[in-house]
Amino acid sequence: MIKQREDYRAAEQDESRVEIPQAVATISESLVQIIWRRRWIVLLSTVVVLAAAFAYLAKATPIYTSTSRVYVEQSGPKIITDIEKGFMTQSKNYLYAQGELLKSTPIVAAALDVPGVRQMKTFAKIDNQIVYLKKNLDVTIGKKDDIINVSFDSPWPAEAAQLINAVVDSYITYHSTRKRSTSAEVLKILQSEKAKRGKELTEKLKATMDFKRENIALALEHQRGNIILQRLERLSVALTQAQLATIESKSIYESIKTMVSDPARLKQFIEAQRAKGIYISTGSERVQLKSKLDQLELSYTDLLRQVTSDHPSVKALESNIARIKQQITDLDTEFAQAQLAVAEQQYLAAKENEVQIGKYFEDQREEALDLNDQLAQYTLLQYEWEQSKKLNDILDDRIKELSITEDVGALNISILEVARPADKPSKPQKARIMAMALVLALMLGGGLALLRDWMDQRLRSADEISAILGVPVLGVVPSMSRRQSFTARGQKVHLDSNSHAAEAYRTIRTSVFFGVPKGEAKTVLITSPGAGDGKTTLVSNLAIAMAQAGQKTLILDADFRKPMQHSVFEIDGDKGLSSVLAGTTTLEEAIQPTEVKGLELLPCGPDVPNPSEILNSETFAKTLEHLSTNKYDRIIIDSPPVMPVTDAQILAAICDITLLVLKAEKSTRKFSQQARDGLLSVGAHILGAVVNDVSRKGGRYGYYSGYGYYYGHGYYGYGRRKKEKAGERKPAAVMEGPGPDETSNA
Repeated sequence: MIKQREDYRAAEQDESRVEIPQAVATISESLVQIIWRRRWIVLLSTVVVLAAAFAYLAKATPIYTSTSRVYVEQSGPKIITDIEKGFMTQSKNYLYAQGELLKSTPIVAAALDVPGVRQMKTFAKIDNQIVYLKKNLDVTIGKKDDIINVSFDSPWPAEAAQLINAVVDSYITYHSTRKRSTSAEVLKILQSEKAKRGKELTEKLKATMDFKRENIALALEHQRGNIILQRLERLSVALTQAQLATIESKSIYESIKTMVSDPARLKQFIEAQRAKGIYISTGSERVQLKSKLDQLELSYTDLLRQVTSDHPSVKALESNIARIKQQITDLDTEFAQAQLAVAEQQYLAAKENEVQIGKYFEDQREEALDLNDQLAQYTLLQYEWEQSKKLNDILDDRIKELSITEDVGALNISILEVARPADKPSKPQKARIMAMALVLALMLGGGLALLRDWMDQRLRSADEISAILGVPVLGVVPSMSRRQSFTARGQKVHLDSNSHAAEAYRTIRTSVFFGVPKGEAKTVLITSPGAGDGKTTLVSNLAIAMAQAGQKTLILDADFRKPMQHSVFEIDGDKGLSSVLAGTTTLEEAIQPTEVKGLELLPCGPDVPNPSEILNSETFAKTLEHLSTNKYDRIIIDSPPVMPVTDAQILAAICDITLLVLKAEKSTRKFSQQARDGLLSVGAHILGAVVNDVSRKGGRYGYYSGYGYYYGHGYYGYGRRKKEKAGERKPAAVMEGPGPDETSNA
């Protein structure tokens, strides 16, 4: 049996050593759950931030905004129209320039010089008033219109309106005085340019007429020259197309040449070029041969199932298959050569066409070059004369259109809305600030909640335990009242069999029964990462539950550091395991019965100076083997915690299965992982974990929902409590037993 247990434990060790993927170890807990668990942090952050925002709004000085709307239209004299110049000035660019002009130093300084402006309360503590006004003056251009909006913020609404109106008036005055002499200057420039261009036009017209009189043949050659140039242009286009066709046909030819040895790739290329209609089709002969080859190969496969490979019929089929394959290969080679020949023919034809068109083009170009040079000179003179005439006509039109008046050249500025004192403050925006404060508070609270939750290393749910440790959660045990005695908690299944805790222990018992094949979990080690996790009460109650299921069970208290099982069952612990191993007491004398039928206890016995050496001795292993083989169906072993001492690892190495006990709201991820790794390092078979002391109020572990426990009305005999109190309680073994199937499978 030892050999069988060691083989089973070795297999489990190999499985346990498989590294848990990082994705599995990720905590599968939603953000909402984390924030809800830390809701007080979120609530406190929200209250603090909203209170700070409210205090800011209470102390903030109200700011009033006054705005004036101005429409500026370009109405100056036109020198040359936008179309005639070949470009058009964008109105937005002009308006942006006017906006910058509104904030310029001359405009701002003139506005400050208005009587009473410099003495305003707005400038009471300002040393450089010009810089302050330029910095705080807001000038914007409408996105859907050409309106300029001029705004200013001030705690005094009347002063803000007065200041904006002063700036707008200064801007209008600047334009009316700065641009008044524009018309006269423009007219003078136009007249001077007109005189210069008129003289130039006369000279070019005289030169053109003289050149034409000297070259009589220009009248005949002019029309012929147009025909020659048109023909040369058409030949140039045709030559370009021929060159492109040659390049394309050469590319196809080179591509087919490289694919001659790859019939499959060549066919794909041919199918892609089929639309051009210049390639021969593959025909149906190859398809027929391929179909015949497939049939022969299928017949060959079927024949090999009936006769050997040396059979004459097999040899005949192999010969036919080889012949068909050779025919397909020859057909592919012939097809490739045919396609290569077609591509080469197309390439040579395209190249010949290119040479012919190039020859015609050169002949036509020579004829064009031989045309009389006088035609080109005459054309140039005529073009220069036409350009000069066009420019002179434009200057004449502008001089005629120009109206020499005093106001010509000034901008057309209209004040659409005069600035008025605001009725309500524009700043601070209370609703916006409170909304921003609320969003900031929620973000801050959520971040603090996530940070606090990340720093909290305690295990919180069954899913997290399974993900972190890589073992299933066999069950959870609810909290038991601290007012109950240690004995009452240790014998909960026996003394209060209808309680939630008793049902939890029976659930763990079922997990042990069905979690391991029959006969391979006789020795069960119960341990925990640290002290105070509740492994002692789990040992006693699980043993009671197994005894009530009809199995002969022994509790072996191997916790020499702090033995407690004799206190749970109120048994004398003077004789026990240490006495047996020392040879001073026999097993029969050391093992003591309990009040539970089928359950016996082997206490620790007297204190020993070297617990680890005793548990690691061959005597202890033989004793445990003797008890599990000859006397008991189950041996539940209570051991010290894993982390402080090595006793638990020694016991785990020789026990069939190990249960790791974790305490709710106490056991941490790192500590639990270290305990698990310590057990796995000695080849322990960790069947699963048990969570102890879980609150019933739905806290971190969510006792009623997080771990799936549900106790309905009348479930497990709760409806019979009144009868039981009246003395009609049934025997525990009858009422709580798992039944013959469960016992047999265990």
